[in-house]
Amino acid sequence: MTLSNPVLASAAPPLPRRIRLGGVPVDLHHQDDALSLIRGHTVAEAGRPLGVVSVNLDHLHHFGQGGALNGAFGIREGSRAEVAWLHLIDGAPVAAEARRLTARTWPRLAGSDLIHPLLRNAEADGVSVGFLGGSPQTHRDLPAALAAQHPRLRLAGLWSPSREDLLDDDKSRDLAESIAAAGVDILVVCLGKPRQELWIDRYGAASKARVLLAFGAVADFLAGRVNRCPQWVASHGLEWAWRLAIEPKRLAKRYLVQGPGAYRMLHDERGRDITAPSRVIQAH
Repeated sequence: MTLSNPVLASAAPPLPRRIRLGGVPVDLHHQDDALSLIRGHTVAEAGRPLGVVSVNLDHLHHFGQGGALNGAFGIREGSRAEVAWLHLIDGAPVAAEARRLTARTWPRLAGSDLIHPLLRNAEADGVSVGFLGGSPQTHRDLPAALAAQHPRLRLAGLWSPSREDLLDDDKSRDLAESIAAAGVDILVVCLGKPRQELWIDRYGAASKARVLLAFGAVADFLAGRVNRCPQWVASHGLEWAWRLAIEPKRLAKRYLVQGPGAYRMLHDERGRDITAPSRVIQAH
């Protein structure tokens, strides 16, 4: 693989400041820093793969303090986890609580906002991208949409496993081996929470991808099958309402039933600073 910017391969990514909100870690970054850190891992030739996760109320519902899956990924008893994790703010309530705790404003870094800059970096660096998850219809439309938006992007493959396959350890390992055989450098994992984080944690290293992005509905956005909300809606923290109006049957439980409990969790489990800067996402 030829690097267009050799400095990225040798420069260590900056250490983040990490806090804990609602019982989950949150790494505080502005967009340029996050993109640089992810890019550094993409072109690194050694070290653990990097998993990138979005922290929002849905994330807290599954993985927060009191959630059924609290501590279910990123932790290994007596040994180092195979995947390093970067936890980025995605959701207005999480951004507001981070601001309250640190007295600084931190941006929302949603996967749908980061994906195009990440794909442009992949084009420039000549690294390959694959997509795991999304419907067959999305996979039908995605290659042409990517070719139009990112004509120099190397698309290594598309995988659309069933939920049953994802629950089967042997089939998931076969899936990871298939991704590895395709030579994927960046794997965009669109399985929805909590499946995407759990799959990355267990099988991400076996896929041989350098970066694994737990980005939910991003494949649908890229393929043009789901429209993103207008910027003024997102800037007022109302993207959830926009998506609920578009997909009420699928999202009503998440936003109207699970969301309020996660919001209470965010404020009942008051955020605290993690004093030592985290080293879990260094490239080497």
